[in-house]
Amino acid sequence: MVDFLRTDELLDARESTHGSFLGVSRMSQELKRVMSNGYKYPDLDDRQSEALDMIASKIARILSGNPNEPDHWRDIAGYATLVLKGLEERK
Repeated sequence: MVDFLRTDELLDARESTHGSFLGVSRMSQELKRVMSNGYKYPDLDDRQSEALDMIASKIARILSGNPNEPDHWRDIAGYATLVLKGLEERK
C-alpha cells in the first residue's frame, strides 16, 4: 500500500527544487515541441532523442524551480555524456 503522507511530503519537498509539476510539464512539453520541429530531428537515433527529451525536462525544472540545484545540472551532463559514449561506440 502506498504511504500517501510520505508521498505528499516528498512531492512538497520536490516542488521547492523542481517547481510545480504543472508548470514544469507545460514548459517541458513546449521545449520538446520546438525541438521536434528541428530540421535534423528526424535524423536522431533513439538515444539522442531520449537524451534531448530528458534534458528538456531538466531545463524546465531549472527554469521553474531552483536553478541552483546541482542535481539538475548533473543530470543534463549525464544525459549528454550517455549520447557521447554512444557516438564513440559507433566508431
